[in-house]
Amino acid sequence: MKTFEQLFAELREKAARNEPGSHTCAQLAKGKHAIGKKIVEEAAEVWMAAEYEGREKTAEEISQLLYHLQVMMLACDLDLDEVYKHL
Repeated sequence: MKTFEQLFAELREKAARNEPGSHTCAQLAKGKHAIGKKIVEEAAEVWMAAEYEGREKTAEEISQLLYHLQVMMLACDLDLDEVYKHL
């Protein structure tokens, strides 16, 4: 299990290395528009899981949404502190 901060550090490292075969690097190469579409898709899946699929599936879908939000943060060159100051 990893924390939000650990995941972000891992993804940032992969992006910096442009790690071959990395799903994160592939998503970043597609750009903000494609990442944004994926965020919208994942948000809808969170909603549907919460309505109809139970706790475990909802948690899984939320984790996927958090991942794609972090990819967008990387695409926008944002760090965690820049987001945290708005919480």
